[in-house]
Amino acid sequence: MPEQTVEAKSPQNYEPVGYIDLLRRNRAFRQLWLGQVVSQLGDWFNTIALYTIILNLTGSGRDVGLLLVARFLPSFLFGPLSGVVADRFSRQRIMIISDLLRAVVVLGFLFVRRADQLWIVYVLTVLQLGLSTFFEPAKTAAIPSIVEDRELVAANAISSVTWSVMLTLGAAIGGLITGWFGTDVAFILDAATYLLSAALIARIRVQKRPKREGPKLTFGRALGITQTLEGIRYVKDRPRVLALLLVKPAWGIGGGILTLLAVFGERIFPVGKSAATGIGVLFAARGIGTAVGPIVARRIAGEGEKRMQTSIGISFIIAGVFYAAFGSATSFILALVVLGIAHCGGSILWVFSTVILQRAVEDNFRGRVFAAELALLTLTMAASNYATGELLDRFQVSPRVVTIGIGIFFLMPGVAWFLTQRWWDRDVRKLLLCELKSE
Repeated sequence: MPEQTVEAKSPQNYEPVGYIDLLRRNRAFRQLWLGQVVSQLGDWFNTIALYTIILNLTGSGRDVGLLLVARFLPSFLFGPLSGVVADRFSRQRIMIISDLLRAVVVLGFLFVRRADQLWIVYVLTVLQLGLSTFFEPAKTAAIPSIVEDRELVAANAISSVTWSVMLTLGAAIGGLITGWFGTDVAFILDAATYLLSAALIARIRVQKRPKREGPKLTFGRALGITQTLEGIRYVKDRPRVLALLLVKPAWGIGGGILTLLAVFGERIFPVGKSAATGIGVLFAARGIGTAVGPIVARRIAGEGEKRMQTSIGISFIIAGVFYAAFGSATSFILALVVLGIAHCGGSILWVFSTVILQRAVEDNFRGRVFAAELALLTLTMAASNYATGELLDRFQVSPRVVTIGIGIFFLMPGVAWFLTQRWWDRDVRKLLLCELKSE
């Protein structure tokens, strides 16, 4: 029957691949994963140390918010160029060079000693995250080239869970190390992890992409403008790709929660004498939630694209409800639990939208699409964290009230996802009809 033929071609009918099995038999993905493990562990040491420096020197929620703006804006500014670079050059080399340069940059944080030197933190953060802007799209775009299609869900789930575990361990251990040994040790360890990551990625054997014969090099092509416009037209003509591309930026609307976690760790749920410990515990709870989410969702929803799409909308609603619950929680244990559940929702929509987007986008456009996604995500995250800092400092709004407001606001993308699905999914229905007619 025609329906059965179409279903047989769909990736969702492939036999699921186990996480351990994938890591054991796919050496290239294993090396990429190990690089992620060490570099992200060091990054969370770095993050907790920077929060601690700012709160110790100024105690300002606005200054924490500005740090997050400095972390997010580079992706928006450099995102279009990074996507073009990821589609034009070796993605493996891009990742290695980014790691080596970031190792040098983070050592600059060692020179910050006074409040009037905070500008160094912001400048170096822009440089560090600017380099990450080139690393992340190259990595995400490279994954479908080193794993089979049936391995995509498992590969992205592993990456998400690893990020979460490293957040949990890095935030918890980083908080302890920063509290015991000071921020300098955290920065040195972060630099070392970048060097180790570069060494691991250098050992990957990635199949070379066929060289494309392009038109004559022009000024616009040299700057990446022409290719960026090509990418915009590609997305514009594919409503489903556009909808999936906007999932993470919509999630970024609630990104102000990151500023609030630092404030909650210092003012509302302090642990011990150091602000770093309380912040570390809250970020660890966030990490546990993001680790559990994709694993549970994969078991419940499976790998069918229809169910994954539905899960994305539900995840927005879960995150919104439990962020609001976190804002009103008076018990520290309850706060940790609801915070973890909220981030379960965030990690589910992250993994599922990534997998569907990787399948939907052609390889020649994949770098630009994921760079655009990262750019828009970091723009909404920067705006959300800046607004959160202003509400806390300038308008003296309670951290709890701001958190509850973010939770309520977070429900809107989930509702919009379900209301607009008939519009942006129409190109899939057209494709299925074409395949049915061709049988």
